[in-house]
Amino acid sequence: MSLRNSFAIFVLFLSPSLALAQPEPTIDEAFLEAMEYRSIGPYRGGRVTAVSGVNDSLHTFYMGSTGGGVWRTDDADQNWENLTDGQIDTGSIGSIAVAPSDPNVIYVGTGSAYPRGNVSAGVGMYRSTDAGNTWKHIGLP
Repeated sequence: MSLRNSFAIFVLFLSPSLALAQPEPTIDEAFLEAMEYRSIGPYRGGRVTAVSGVNDSLHTFYMGSTGGGVWRTDDADQNWENLTDGQIDTGSIGSIAVAPSDPNVIYVGTGSAYPRGNVSAGVGMYRSTDAGNTWKHIGLP
């Protein structure tokens, strides 16, 4: 038996023992008592059905909602800006993707996978090449 195999067997049998030996994490109750629930927005948009981040920007995210269009945050969810009001023909967003090769290129699929009476039908795909400032319908009406 090789040294590598012996080490693998040792780790295999020792790992469960090490996992059981770990102390239970504790949480200071005073910390929990100071916490309060709060709404962090966005404040109009409905259910969120699509989310995408930007690879090279830790705090930038896009979200698509069932009734409020596409929104962006550049500060990790502290503030949101609507990007599609008045630019696309529906408020219902079912998918969203940021191109890995260019964070300014965003693709949006309209509609919802779970339509309800209060959700607009999809009208196809849109693309933005300027990080959501303007949108162009690119097909699938």
